[in-house]
Amino acid sequence: MSPMKPAAGAMGTSTTVAANHMATAGGGSFWHEILGAFSPNRVISKAALRFIIAFQIAVLLVVWATSTYVFLPKPMDVWRAFVDLWTHQGLGQELIVSFLLNVQAMAWATVISLGLAYLTVVPVFQPIVLAISKGRFLGMVGLTFFFTIIFSSGHRLKVSLLVFGVAVFFVTSMIDVVAQIAKEKFDLARTLRMGEWRVVWEVIVLGKADAAFDAMRQNAAMGWMMLTMVSRSEGGIGALLLNQNKHFRLEAVFAIQIAILLIGLFQDYALGLAKKFLFPYADLQLEKR
Repeated sequence: MSPMKPAAGAMGTSTTVAANHMATAGGGSFWHEILGAFSPNRVISKAALRFIIAFQIAVLLVVWATSTYVFLPKPMDVWRAFVDLWTHQGLGQELIVSFLLNVQAMAWATVISLGLAYLTVVPVFQPIVLAISKGRFLGMVGLTFFFTIIFSSGHRLKVSLLVFGVAVFFVTSMIDVVAQIAKEKFDLARTLRMGEWRVVWEVIVLGKADAAFDAMRQNAAMGWMMLTMVSRSEGGIGALLLNQNKHFRLEAVFAIQIAILLIGLFQDYALGLAKKFLFPYADLQLEKR
């Protein structure tokens, strides 16, 4: 005898009940993840993380809009100031000027910092490079006079100040990257009959290119932080910010700061995409280590 087949109606009912159960379980799992986010070392889904970020931003906006603090301008005041800065005071043009200045300074800082960090494999250069890395403790205000004497004023002075401010931190990061390379990697390259400079090229320069890109990405934000110190001439977002701050236009100051933040986030996101394109296997290698 052939086994009895369940009625079509029964099958449809069972399917509906199962689907409803899965939907309920899925919703419960989502809220369980949200609650679990308050526990340390928990892994949550991207959907739960997006919800948490959106919720926190919403709370921040509500607190900002309802704040009674005198020196905190309201969101609509900041928006009106942004529109005025963009349409009448050239905010967009100043952002472009500062962005190009930052890119130029970052390019020079990258070349100088990587060159210095790679030279630490030569013992005679180690004290010099380490001394340069200690420059991160020096204040930029006290060094401006010396840079002005060397580079005069204007564009070269701004670029040189930005390069110094970024390079002393960049080279420090890269010194640590080079120092943490396992000795076995150098020995492996030597067993392949490579000369010492070829070992440096293969193991340090090429082998740590992804780490160098990460260090560059992390230090790229330094340029935006220093713009107010170096943008005294030729325009730029720093000069505009100082002018608004001088006249105590807090809503305009907030608008400029938010614009800088958004440009910085875009820059960091673009560099992250560039890293995935240039070093597609870097994350896999990090997991193996």
